[in-house]
Amino acid sequence: MSVEVDNTLPHKGSGPTEPAAQTAPEPAAQQGEDEGSFESLLEAYEQRAQTFSEGEVIKGKVIAITAGGVIVDVGFKSEGIIPAEQFMDDQGKLSVKVGDSVDVFLEQTENANGYVVLSREKAERMKIWDEIERAYRDGSVVKGRVIERIKGGLAVDIGVRAFLPGSQIDLRPVRNLDSLRGEEFEMRVIKVNKKRGNIVLSRKAVLEESMKEEKAKTLEELEEGKVMEGVVKNITDYGAFIDLGGVDGLLHITDMSWGRVNHPSEVLSVGDKITVKVIKFSREDGRVSLGYKQMTEDPWLHADMRYPKNMRVQGKVVSLTDYGAFVELEPGIEGLIHISEMTWNKRVKHPSKIVTVGSPVAVVVLDIDTESRRISLGLKQTEPNPWDELESRYAPGTVITGKVRNVTDFGAFVEVEEGIDGLVHVSDISWTKRIKHPSEVLKKGDEVQAVVLSIDAANQKLSLGIKQLEPDRWETWFSHHNLGDVVRGKVVRMTNFGAFIELEEGIEGLCHVSELDEKHVEKPTEFLNVGQEVEMRVIKLNLQEKKIGLSLKAMKEEEPRLEFTSYMASPDSGSSTMAERLGDQLQRLRRGDS
Repeated sequence: MSVEVDNTLPHKGSGPTEPAAQTAPEPAAQQGEDEGSFESLLEAYEQRAQTFSEGEVIKGKVIAITAGGVIVDVGFKSEGIIPAEQFMDDQGKLSVKVGDSVDVFLEQTENANGYVVLSREKAERMKIWDEIERAYRDGSVVKGRVIERIKGGLAVDIGVRAFLPGSQIDLRPVRNLDSLRGEEFEMRVIKVNKKRGNIVLSRKAVLEESMKEEKAKTLEELEEGKVMEGVVKNITDYGAFIDLGGVDGLLHITDMSWGRVNHPSEVLSVGDKITVKVIKFSREDGRVSLGYKQMTEDPWLHADMRYPKNMRVQGKVVSLTDYGAFVELEPGIEGLIHISEMTWNKRVKHPSKIVTVGSPVAVVVLDIDTESRRISLGLKQTEPNPWDELESRYAPGTVITGKVRNVTDFGAFVEVEEGIDGLVHVSDISWTKRIKHPSEVLKKGDEVQAVVLSIDAANQKLSLGIKQLEPDRWETWFSHHNLGDVVRGKVVRMTNFGAFIELEEGIEGLCHVSELDEKHVEKPTEFLNVGQEVEMRVIKLNLQEKKIGLSLKAMKEEEPRLEFTSYMASPDSGSSTMAERLGDQLQRLRRGDS
């Protein structure tokens, strides 16, 4: 601290300074004049002392600055000494000099030592209180700096310590009060009590008044389609509120970017200054809808020209669902890779088995619809289709070995190679057995052999057959029998309409009830029983429908002719000629002899 010291001090009676050096007595006449002058001065001092009372702020003059402090003359019999610290500025420098007029607080007109007790600090505080009370009465604005956060609000320095409640800090609740430390605000005094030293401030009142003026001006300018500057005031899960100048507008999350936005905080932060377009404005309720992405061109306008069908492009996986993955081709343009378009032959239960969010990926454009803003992408199309080469490896007739991967009502799927299954239809499991459900023969996990029947690469279908591993028994049987043949079999089933005869394993023929006898037959069991072995004549053959018609009646009708044929084949030793043998046979037939 730099203090200017003045060693030549004036003296007024008993003062705080050292007495002056003694000098020679003055002449009597002059001495009389001095005595009269002194008496008049003393009277003036006493009158001044009576004019001002203790506890008031009075004017004084700096007459000296010493190491002990600043000496101030207030017109009393003696001067007052005020510590130099009370005159220091923020940089720690003395703010007064000899000759300056200053306001001081009169604590005592005379203490025990006969000195005037003064305080610069209390005088400044008294002045501040006067200004605060005046501001409270007039409703004028005061400025202050936030000192610290306290219970219920903030402590603010406005020359003296004052209280700014949390509800009066801003138009909306402020969550982080600590962040306001050191900030300077304009506020109004809404409550003051000098005796208790209480001062309550409101910044909200100043903001509301300012907003009213700003709001009126903004409302005059607002109209749909207008481009305006704004400040991000608040961020929510569904958007951000933008202060356009006394008027808040909502910028919805869907209007922030042409691309995907998971949360508004990814695009904006509180306090950001942005340019927005007024999408919708209602003067009736004052609601304003804003757009940020509308400041740039819609990327879908010419997307079909940039992404034609069959084009191979690079993108980034931005989202996964149960049915596929969304890939960003550029900001605002996303396409879907359906789970069925991810691989040619692997079984994918979830897209996460193939791709991950954030990973780059090469895809092929399968289809694009700019009106619906949809692009279908394919991942498997970036690699050769193994189905195209399948036929060269598995020509029809090729025997393969594989595991049964799944059994359905209509057949069983057998794995030919990794990711490629063939279907064995229920009708291709056996030539002869009647199979109601494939599970009667095949189980999941069974290793089986099958024959490749056909390949449809376009539809990714492979047909297999198990029964084709063996010759068709029906074809074999049909190739060895003709109409009119007598066959032997066993009755396996009886029905109201006839009997089923098993001719070979898996080969059955039907003897209709009308073919049991020449007479009308009501109950087939009168002629045949299950388990009975019989001979019948073949009267019907249909290979395509695998149907064999049998007749017991035809056997009876042909008996005489068969006997005659048999007789002709075995000559009787008792007859001399063929004519005689024939004549004997005819006579027996006419007589009905056996």
